[in-house]
Amino acid sequence: MIIETLSVGPFQCNCTILACEKTKEAVVIDPGDEHELIVARLEALGLTPKYLLHTHAHLDHVGGTCAVQEARGGEACLHEGDKFLFDNVAVQAALFNLPTPRTGKIDQWLQDQDQIRFGSHCLEVWHTPGHTPGSLSFFLADPSGNQLFTGDTLFARSIGRTDLWGGDYEQILQSIQERILPCTDDTVVHAGHGPNTTVGEERHQNPFLQNIS
Repeated sequence: MIIETLSVGPFQCNCTILACEKTKEAVVIDPGDEHELIVARLEALGLTPKYLLHTHAHLDHVGGTCAVQEARGGEACLHEGDKFLFDNVAVQAALFNLPTPRTGKIDQWLQDQDQIRFGSHCLEVWHTPGHTPGSLSFFLADPSGNQLFTGDTLFARSIGRTDLWGGDYEQILQSIQERILPCTDDTVVHAGHGPNTTVGEERHQNPFLQNIS
């Protein structure tokens, strides 16, 4: 299994490349910016993206999707709950005085418990709303250790903002309690920004979770 993370764009979004070493089939999670960097890494590793997955549709997580897709292919995937955000990327960019990226179109609307297969691997889709209505996490059961890609739902010692369009504080806590905390303590959490952590570390040390774990 290939797992590589690139921090891209002014908001340092974590874009993660997952790939099957045998087939070189890959998924790219949150290709949010700096598409040249993402494409160059895919080419260097000889990988062909099957899916471009999005944990949610904030500008910093979708801004590079169209350019990566044009260069290397792959189906763009998102939860339909975030369609309104995807359709308003130009408004999001204007709020931060940033240029509007080309967004293309969504090829597949993901739903809870969908399975994303690439090579010999499979990601399970979890709907974890709260940061946005359509926020998703992607779970990978792997013999070398379970991996969970939480986007902006859960960070090391923090949780995602809920003061933006469609955010809901109670809902994000419910998502974490019901979907993420049942994972084993050694499950590695790949957050949308910042360093990796584990479910166990966040269960015991995240100040936002002490009353719900």
